[in-house]
Amino acid sequence: MNKAILMGRLTRDPEIRYSQGESSTAIARFSLAVDRRFKRAGDAEADFFNCTAFGRQAEFVEKYLKQGTKILLTGRIQNDNYTNKNGEKVYSVQIIAEEIEFAESKNAAANNNAGGFDTPARPEPSQAAGDDFMNIPDGIDEELPFS
Repeated sequence: MNKAILMGRLTRDPEIRYSQGESSTAIARFSLAVDRRFKRAGDAEADFFNCTAFGRQAEFVEKYLKQGTKILLTGRIQNDNYTNKNGEKVYSVQIIAEEIEFAESKNAAANNNAGGFDTPARPEPSQAAGDDFMNIPDGIDEELPFS
């Protein structure tokens, strides 16, 4: 089984191209920065993955994604090995996107600082006195899965 699930932010605006021929297909290429769960002193804090989406997924990327957008991507890992002009074998890996979803609300994305990849702190819900219901903090309405 070959399945990759990544959550991260686009490091740059995606590059979109269309294939040649009768039925041109959209092809989107982008890079995703994924924070490492465990970090040691001196180690990188994130890994960067080259991703490619085709067809409807690529059209979604073109229309809605830009640098800094946080997404959840499900796909597969594919070797992208080739021989360069000097005859040397070059080894690389790319992620072929199969499903892409937003990983934060529009409000959260708008509140993020332009240069960073950190998610802003979410207000903590407080427990109401005397009942079993949580109070919903102000400004979180758009993130609720129901209305």
